[in-house]
Amino acid sequence: MTEWTVHGTRRMYESEWMSVDLDDVEIPEGERFEHHVLRMPFDSTAVVVVRDGHVLLMWRHRFTTGVWGWEIPAGRLEAGETAAFAAVRETEEETGYRVEVEPLTTINPLNGVSSHTTHLFVGTGAVKTGEHDPAEAAKVEWVPLNEIPALIRKGLVPCGITLAALTTYLTLRAWSEPPSGPRRAG
Repeated sequence: MTEWTVHGTRRMYESEWMSVDLDDVEIPEGERFEHHVLRMPFDSTAVVVVRDGHVLLMWRHRFTTGVWGWEIPAGRLEAGETAAFAAVRETEEETGYRVEVEPLTTINPLNGVSSHTTHLFVGTGAVKTGEHDPAEAAKVEWVPLNEIPALIRKGLVPCGITLAALTTYLTLRAWSEPPSGPRRAG
């Protein structure tokens, strides 16, 4: 197995949200160069909230890309929080629904340039506790899960974390459900 060697790091920018570093790296074949790395001090969470064949989605605009799209609730962990606690908190703050969560998977969404980690959860038992945060979404809707592939094909799920979470959930759900219809003898 071959790994890159990190000879040092030079911090270019730092805030409470992130740092941008230039890492002095050497690849296994021997070439050495500076590589930009985005580091975030806190992990994040995202939750696929499901109920009766529907998923809770937020319609929102992202100024960074200039694009509207459907997203699942997500946000960063605060100091001292567990990922599960942050997932429940962020879901309620953003959507107005309190949920129970179970782990789905953990991903590194931009692992070629960032050390950031996102913990994905499935949320169930949604109870409405208030209204959604208008700063987070223009609207919050329960969308049928069987419509997700069409929304993806139309480019209406542009958020990478949302896309990863929804497709992982749908894939694992499909593999865990018993086959429908008669089975053929082999």
